[in-house]
Amino acid sequence: MEKYLGENTPKLGFGLMRLPKLPDGKIDVAQTTQMVDAFMAAGFTYFDTAFVYDGGDSERAAKAALVDRYPRNSYTLATKLNAWLGAPDEKAARQQFETSLERTGAGYFDYYLLHAIQRNNTRVYDDYRLWDFVKELKEKGLVKHYGFSFHADPPLLDQLLDAHPDVDFVQLQINYADWENPGVRSRECWEIARKHQKPVVIMEPVKGGVLADPIPEVLDVLKKADPAASPASWAVRFAASLEGVITVLSGMSTLAQMEDNLSYMKDFRPLSENEQAVIRRAQAALNNDRSIPCTACHYCTAGCPMGIPIPEIFHVANHQRGNAEFRSRREYVIATEGRGKASDCVACGQCENACPQRLPIIRHLKECAAAYE
Repeated sequence: MEKYLGENTPKLGFGLMRLPKLPDGKIDVAQTTQMVDAFMAAGFTYFDTAFVYDGGDSERAAKAALVDRYPRNSYTLATKLNAWLGAPDEKAARQQFETSLERTGAGYFDYYLLHAIQRNNTRVYDDYRLWDFVKELKEKGLVKHYGFSFHADPPLLDQLLDAHPDVDFVQLQINYADWENPGVRSRECWEIARKHQKPVVIMEPVKGGVLADPIPEVLDVLKKADPAASPASWAVRFAASLEGVITVLSGMSTLAQMEDNLSYMKDFRPLSENEQAVIRRAQAALNNDRSIPCTACHYCTAGCPMGIPIPEIFHVANHQRGNAEFRSRREYVIATEGRGKASDCVACGQCENACPQRLPIIRHLKECAAAYE
């Protein structure tokens, strides 16, 4: 049987991108600590953060809730270097590693990634010589395994793995909604990783919460198949059932979400043939939907000159179905309070360049402005 990196790692990873928040918007470290304790008690050990998550507060929360409280050899910690968001030069990009070490207090990282590689940012990773940098970190023992997270087309993934055959793993967006999505092409990317014999860390298994709270047509399919199973369980188990997977990251925001994930992943069983057929029916229902497939990663908002809360506006649009018109308008007013409105868009295009889903954001904003303003 083929061996791969992380073969004995439990198949659930704790993504620290969407941690619980206090009323003032800061991370709720106390609740995060409870979630970390529940995760560790269930036998899971993989934690994933990044230099840019919550302006660095995600890494600091990892220190407070995990690193300061557990022996270093009892867990694995991953973080990421983002060269295209807030790194004006090579020195600043490389400094991110030292800053991440300081924030987390981890001493070293088990998994270190070049973050969110897309066609429009690959050059900066080359120009800043970051592929060599992460190899140097590994040689020094400061990084145990290095890889990259990827949000682009399969041919580029193939090129990168040809150019950098010593990469230890790749992190891919894989979920049943994007499996055959022409804008993401999850299946093809997974197949390329398998071709290059690279193990995979899966991100966005519930597509930013879209598959945890799916449209009624999808929910009906899933509940008819198993009324007791949560929608999220179908999505996470779909991803975890694939071959060559190190772990499946779930960006849990509440203790209830943690408990739900642990309930079906502690004694994980791959999807059966009958369950795979259920997923295919859910995919067919999704293909008939016209919602905006935004995962609320907020990469689009980081450089928006008008401060438009793009994911929040799209969330309103996606939940309009079945709502009275006045309710959607009210939700839109709340979402844009004190911030830019959809009509404020100046069509500069930075959001579309940053979007991992490659959404036509400018067009969607115009539609939202016409609908809610």
